[in-house]
Amino acid sequence: MHVEHLLGDESLGLRLLWADGVLLRREINGVTVTDLEDPARFVRPGEAVLSGLVWWTPEAGRAKAERFVSALRDADAAVLLAGEETHGSVPDELIEACSRHGIPVAGVPAHVMFRSVTETVYLQQWGELSRHDALPEYLRGRLSRLVARDAGPREIVETAFAHLADGAVAHVLTAAGRTVAVTAGADVLPASEAVGVLAGGGVTVPVDSDTASPYERWYLHLPDPAAAPPRLLHEVAALLGRSQAAQAQLRTTARRAVGELGALLAADGADAVGVEGALRACGLPAEGPYRVLAVATGARGEGLAEGALAEVLAGVGAESAAVGRLPDGTAFAVVPEATTGTVTTTGLGEVWSRVAACERTLPLHGGTGSPATDLQDLPRALAEARYALASARSTAPDASLLTDATTLTSLEALLTGVPAQVRAAYTRSVLGPLLDIRSTSATPLLETLTTFLACDGSWARTAEALHLHVNTVHYRIGRIERLTGRDLSRLTDRLDLWAALLCRADAGVTGDRRAHSSTSRAR
Repeated sequence: MHVEHLLGDESLGLRLLWADGVLLRREINGVTVTDLEDPARFVRPGEAVLSGLVWWTPEAGRAKAERFVSALRDADAAVLLAGEETHGSVPDELIEACSRHGIPVAGVPAHVMFRSVTETVYLQQWGELSRHDALPEYLRGRLSRLVARDAGPREIVETAFAHLADGAVAHVLTAAGRTVAVTAGADVLPASEAVGVLAGGGVTVPVDSDTASPYERWYLHLPDPAAAPPRLLHEVAALLGRSQAAQAQLRTTARRAVGELGALLAADGADAVGVEGALRACGLPAEGPYRVLAVATGARGEGLAEGALAEVLAGVGAESAAVGRLPDGTAFAVVPEATTGTVTTTGLGEVWSRVAACERTLPLHGGTGSPATDLQDLPRALAEARYALASARSTAPDASLLTDATTLTSLEALLTGVPAQVRAAYTRSVLGPLLDIRSTSATPLLETLTTFLACDGSWARTAEALHLHVNTVHYRIGRIERLTGRDLSRLTDRLDLWAALLCRADAGVTGDRRAHSSTSRAR
């Protein structure tokens, strides 16, 4: 099937927005549905890409369009089919990017279901399938009944593929490579291998579910493309989508209870009796130990952190953990004793990068601390996890990072958990005039202070490092003491000044322009 054949199907009403004649004659090998801003890993050469453009926003729209379309070009996609429902039309920036990179683009009217486009491609590519090529009617009814009674994905795929003569092998995988379900007798793929097969090899059909975040999305994968006809795969994927949506409804109810637990733990003076009742309401034991995690995906990823956290925990085998949201919107989880042994920094770290890669446009930050011995210790464990989360966001604001509070074993590491505004204010209060960019002596004094403290207060080593006479160092240190009101012969004052210098670096206080502008505003 060629691009021009798909665009010419009047039943779909696709609107060609840009292409040239050569590109229109290109053959379509399949379809991928995605709303990832960087979809390259899931697009194979010659595929039509369907996108609802949820990833696109008017802010930085040109940059987002450039990243998305360049990924399609690198993946050698045949055509972009852009949904018009989200934004009312296909953004001009996206059309321009397609023109620059040579990717045909067409608009999908709001009333056209993506599934209709997908079925059109596969039905025309492989020809009209006879009834026995799709799910038999008796089996379709049986599967529908399974979904209606909230059957899990394993039972669905086993039932769906058992009738095939050669017993097709099928996997239901998440984007992070976790195996959700497999057909009877099939091996569970290691997560690292599963991520690879999703990117290429066999046939993969996305499971369409409006309730799944990018971190939780399922994919139906068959190692042998000829093991089952396309229409059957899409029917099974649709049934899996209904199953996932039903599970999401159950999770929503459960997460409300976990949210109530979080509100108790985050409040001052948490009531032990109330916490015990909330733990039981969440299906958690009243006895520890427990492990607490806190996770955030930033303002642009609001509401996605819970899904990311749930996927991380499922990836380490801690499905019994309770996942919810704190009053400030931070996602958190309480992991009970039965699985707390698997939730180690090493175990989590192995899964963290794979889960974060499911949505590369959002940094995934997380924090955890030492285990809570009992329910009275849970507020402390939550506070540690939140502090470690703040440290992760401060240390790597634009990259994904998981931080364990027990690793914050230096003053420099500890300070990363202090809010940037507080660090900046502390720096200005302690260093004061040394940050005044209007003073020609401020910079050499600040350099001398930094070197002096780094040299453990050695006058000789400081002079050598700065290529100064020792008397000059004495003179400068004296001026620093007068300007700051600190005595550098005292350990406590040295620590105060060193902390201020570390806060200056971590909070990005660069002269002192901040100090100067704040002084100007005060006047």
